[in-house]
Amino acid sequence: MPLLRRPQTCSPLLFALLALCAGCGRGGKPDLLWGQRGLKQGDFVRPRAIAIDTTGERDELYIVDFSGRIQVFTPEGEYLRGWSTPTIINGRPAGLGWGNGGTLLVADSHYSRVLVYSREGNLLRECTAQPGEGPGPIAYVSDVVQDDEGSFYLSEFGDEDRIRKLSPEGRYLKHWGTHGSEPGQLARPRALALGADGLLYVADNCNHRIQVFTRQGEFVRAFGRHGSGSGELSYPYDVTFDRTGHLLVAEYGNHRVQRLTTTGAPRGEWGGAGREPGRLHSPWGVAVDRRGRAFVLDTENHRVQRFGF
Repeated sequence: MPLLRRPQTCSPLLFALLALCAGCGRGGKPDLLWGQRGLKQGDFVRPRAIAIDTTGERDELYIVDFSGRIQVFTPEGEYLRGWSTPTIINGRPAGLGWGNGGTLLVADSHYSRVLVYSREGNLLRECTAQPGEGPGPIAYVSDVVQDDEGSFYLSEFGDEDRIRKLSPEGRYLKHWGTHGSEPGQLARPRALALGADGLLYVADNCNHRIQVFTRQGEFVRAFGRHGSGSGELSYPYDVTFDRTGHLLVAEYGNHRVQRLTTTGAPRGEWGGAGREPGRLHSPWGVAVDRRGRAFVLDTENHRVQRFGF
């Protein structure tokens, strides 16, 4: 599928207004999209997670898909490099995070571990549970983030639904959460994001809400309920922050991305089920570059869409 670029007949002022309106309601158009189903460089098979490295001279997008490949792109959709995770016999990674020191964190979900890669794709280390440590083996790990002190946070589900905190060395520190729908309980937590307020935001997927915790595991608040209205959620699969400090939530069930305040007040949405540009089919991920543009994994359409604000 060709890249969508700025129309030559569109005046700079009109294009800026259109970009600002993207995401103000369903049907906002992307300023760029790329990808189609396939295994060639730049193609995707159900892209599952995205992380953006904003620490270098230029932003770079890291995307893992259902084939187990991690592909790296410029923000203009140009393929740079790629590699595959060690094995996908049991399943594929479901989460990516950007770690301290310029490392890519991979939630190797079905193998109950976190893989740590260099920017070039060299495997640097693995984080796994040590025998007799903490609450036991790591379950299905859906996402991973690292704070400014170096601690890792893993979202897990399976026999237990919980958040696990590890030291910078990968040793168990603590965990919190059990399966359920009460405040502080979780149902298949899908994604994590650390806010500028120092709090951990959790996409509590099957409870159709976002839960907020301190980094010590204390419950702070929750917002969202099952539905398709503004501020309601249906299977939130990913959560990140934009440059204004608002949350962007990719909703698998509503085929959209919402912008919310950190207390859950709606501030815009875009998407809706479909295949034309601006429409989404079961999005799994969303990330923001240093220019504030949102990149959405349009998973079942096997492509990436970029929205400017």
